[in-house]
Amino acid sequence: MHEPFYLPLDTSDPEKGERFHATFSTTGPWFSDAQHMGPPSALMMRAFERCAPSRPDAPPLQLARMTIEVLGPVPAGEVTVRASVERPGRTIEMLAAEMEAGGRTVLRARAWRLAITDTTEAAVGEAAPLPGPEGAVLSTGRPEGWLPGYLDALEWRWLRKGSMGDTGPGTAWARLRVPVVEGEEPTPLQRLVAAADSANGVAAPLDLREWLFVNTELTVHLHRPPRGEWAGIDAATVIGPTGTGTVSATLFDLDGQVGRITQELTVRPR
Repeated sequence: MHEPFYLPLDTSDPEKGERFHATFSTTGPWFSDAQHMGPPSALMMRAFERCAPSRPDAPPLQLARMTIEVLGPVPAGEVTVRASVERPGRTIEMLAAEMEAGGRTVLRARAWRLAITDTTEAAVGEAAPLPGPEGAVLSTGRPEGWLPGYLDALEWRWLRKGSMGDTGPGTAWARLRVPVVEGEEPTPLQRLVAAADSANGVAAPLDLREWLFVNTELTVHLHRPPRGEWAGIDAATVIGPTGTGTVSATLFDLDGQVGRITQELTVRPR
C-alpha cells in the first residue's frame, strides 16, 4: 500500500500557509530524496482551488491557466504552501502561490481564474478523443535505473510505447492510486496536474541512465474543467543542440480533450 502524497500537519490558516509532510510516494525517478514535480503541482492546484474569490458578487470562476516555476529541487519532508489573489477582479483574477521547504522557496506559481459562461454553441477545435484506458497496455514495472515512489503511486496504461523507459513520443492514461492529501478525495484538476507533469517521461527523448532532462516549469492551459479520475497524455519532446528542450502534450479525460501543457527542459549528460 502506498502512502498519500501529503500528510497534513497544520491546515488551520490557509492565508498564513498550510504545512504538510511529503511522503515517500512523492519522490521521483531522478533522486531518492527529491519530489517528482507531479505531487507538488497537484498541491499547488489544491491551494488555488481553496483560494476565495476577491469579490462576493463574482460569478462562478474556473482555473484556466496555471504556470509553476521550479526554483530548485523540492525535498521530501515538510513543506508549506500558501496562495492569494494577486490581481482582483469580478470576472478575471490572477492568483499567486508558493511552496517553501527547508527554509527556502522552492516553487512559485501563477494562475488565471476566469468567469464561467455558456459557450456551448461556439465550442470548436477539440482533438479527437483518445481510445479509453480499458484497451491500453497496463504498465507493470519501472524501467531499469528509475527509482520507486511517485511512479508507483499512479496506474499507467499505454496507448503508444510500452513504458516510461521507451524513448520517443508517447500516449498514456494515468490515474492516482493515492490521495493528494490524506483524508481528502482529489479533485479532477488535482488528478490531471499530478499526472500531466510526467509528460517529459511519457515522451522521454533519451535514456535516463545516460541523460538528465529535467523540466524547469510546467504550464497548463485548459479550455474546460477536467472530469473524472483518468488523465490522458499525448506528448512529444524536442531537444535542441544547446542543452535545452521542450515538451508539449495534449491532455484528455474520458470525455475528450481538456487542454494542453508545455514544459521547458534542461538537458545534460549524467
